[in-house]
Amino acid sequence: MQTIKQWIVATLVALCTVTQMHAQETTKTLTLDDLIPGGRSYSRFAPRTIKQLQWCGDKYFYVKGDSVWQGKPGSKKKEQVLFTRKELNQAMLAAGLKEVGQLPYFAAPYRDQTVLSFTAKKHRIYYNFRTNKVEDVYQVNGRWANLDYTPTSGMIAYTDGNNLAILNKGNTITKVTAEKDPDIVCGTSVHRDEFGIHKGTFWSPSGKQLAFYRMDQTMVTDYPLVNVAARSAELNAIKYPMAGMKSHEVTVGIYNTETEQTVYLDTDEPKDRYFTNIQWSPDGQYLYVAEVNRAQNESKLVRYRTATGKEDRLVFTETHPKYVEPQQPVLFLKNNPEQFIWQSQRDGFNHLYLYTAEGALIKQLTQGDWVVTDVLGFDSAGQNLFYVSTEVSPLERHLYKLNLQTGKRIQLTTEAGVHHTQVSASGTYFIDSYSSQNNPRTIAIAPTRKGKATELLAVNNPFTKHDVPTIKLGTIKAADGVTDLHYRLVTPSHLDPNKKYPAIVYVYGGPHAQLITNSWRAGTGGWDVYMAERGYIMFTLDSRGSANRGLEFENVIHRNLGVAEMADQLKGTDFLKSLGYVDANRIGVHGWSYGGFMTTNLMLSHPEVFKVGAAGGPVIDWSYYEVMYGERYMDTPQENPAGYKAANMKNKAGNLKGHLLLIHGDIDPVVLMQHTFSFLGACVDARTYPDYYIYPRHEHNVIGKDRVHLYEKITRYFDDYLK
Repeated sequence: MQTIKQWIVATLVALCTVTQMHAQETTKTLTLDDLIPGGRSYSRFAPRTIKQLQWCGDKYFYVKGDSVWQGKPGSKKKEQVLFTRKELNQAMLAAGLKEVGQLPYFAAPYRDQTVLSFTAKKHRIYYNFRTNKVEDVYQVNGRWANLDYTPTSGMIAYTDGNNLAILNKGNTITKVTAEKDPDIVCGTSVHRDEFGIHKGTFWSPSGKQLAFYRMDQTMVTDYPLVNVAARSAELNAIKYPMAGMKSHEVTVGIYNTETEQTVYLDTDEPKDRYFTNIQWSPDGQYLYVAEVNRAQNESKLVRYRTATGKEDRLVFTETHPKYVEPQQPVLFLKNNPEQFIWQSQRDGFNHLYLYTAEGALIKQLTQGDWVVTDVLGFDSAGQNLFYVSTEVSPLERHLYKLNLQTGKRIQLTTEAGVHHTQVSASGTYFIDSYSSQNNPRTIAIAPTRKGKATELLAVNNPFTKHDVPTIKLGTIKAADGVTDLHYRLVTPSHLDPNKKYPAIVYVYGGPHAQLITNSWRAGTGGWDVYMAERGYIMFTLDSRGSANRGLEFENVIHRNLGVAEMADQLKGTDFLKSLGYVDANRIGVHGWSYGGFMTTNLMLSHPEVFKVGAAGGPVIDWSYYEVMYGERYMDTPQENPAGYKAANMKNKAGNLKGHLLLIHGDIDPVVLMQHTFSFLGACVDARTYPDYYIYPRHEHNVIGKDRVHLYEKITRYFDDYLK
């Protein structure tokens, strides 16, 4: 029979055991719903932020609950409520509008920094928070797109189908174009959003003239996309110019709202070149356009007279034996319309150059083995320019202030990490939202001169009650034996160094992408976290060909896509194999788009290394890819047959030995399903056996709630064949 003491001890042991088991069951395991955007509980683990934090002059405002709050840097006064949803609704009702159920998204302030704009109930609304009145209301049709408002004249340009129109005050409409052929499109982005193009309309400083793109696609082949959601599947054809084939032809129109007349730039021949980076001169008399030839090895900055559309002068020309790629328009100095800043990679890194309006180089403003990634504008006096660069490290982004007269530069952000900044209207303060590998997010207001920053938010680690993997950053040498490459290694939280683990390489490898940064969790995606805790080693390497390391680092891939990148990724797997806890016989690979091309290439070219792969939206045959991107990096199939043949995965279909899963959205307008369909045919001919999965009604990426399904599918595939 137990004594009382023995009974108490036994009970305490049992209680402790139950408590430990309960803690393990309720606090330790992270799911894909926790970690993948679109997941049911994703918001619980995404670092908190301050909603709609932005400048209103030299004061900042943000949304919290049903109120908009405002603060003034350097003031002893506390933040105050600027207005509430109740007050906004009072103004809405007074203007004959319906109330809003929650505070909308407010666009940048206009007119003396007292008017905010937003869209609600099919209206574009301009609200003066100082007077609590709706000043302007524009009735917006739901089918309209590409809305572009100019505060100087109060007009909104928009597209309706393939035509361009202007919505005036009083809600009258002016038709700018009247194209009958649906394959002639006006007012939209052109050249498939390459060369930094993101819009199709450009208001003059006075708001009285509107420059716009007109794109003639009648000569471009129709490409069929099919809507399988309809009972009888419907054809939705798009225009898709493939490398080496007929491309669309673009012109630039200038519409005068006073004369109601349009002139088109007299751009002459050839018709199939690219017109990019459009900018008005401050006086509205000229339009500056960067013109890139079809071969993309020459860029001309040309100035046109806006009254006649005639060329006024060739400002300058830039050439490169591989390719040129202007990304930003000219930036005129704030108080000097006779000078502008131009961004160029001419010395091997993206830097800033000061020119006269006629094209005489005054001086190079920035220089070094690092790149300028963004320009934020000037201070009120126009004496200082604010820009962001990688000067501290390719893994970080920092804000700098540059004195245009003296050339003196001051680094304004000092904490390690990736900084996202907004400079106030006068350039006196900046909002600094930054993260680093172990810092989820910090938001502060700081002066651009001497002074102390004021912290607005410091986010705690949302994973403190969960087991999370260890993340390590490091470098290895590229296949050239000289260049340093940055990698990220993610290992399970309870790593046993005496155990052998399967490893998965997550890869992209192409231009305009950088995966490794000193940001929260080193840029690690949620799937890497999930898989590491399931017992995988996750590895990512930014190979040559990726972004923000200079022109030579990127353009090494020219005409030979997949060669240098693959050689570098193999150096990465050599590094993995050197780790005692990695099973060299169980290495897999996963990537999307260019990363899907790399995944397929690695599986077919090195089946002795990569046993399992999951390739999402992969480019299989570069001759099926679009003109602008494809010809920049590969030239045309006629000019570079050997390069296209070597990068064509159909020619390697017989090499498949492991398990390869191909994934595609069935209405992908970027990497067409023809890529994976043709590869399946090649595999049938070669008697190899990949697996295939389609996401109906998804484009190039699987987004929304279905993204969780996507990564569950990929996880199961690696569990089945690699784990």
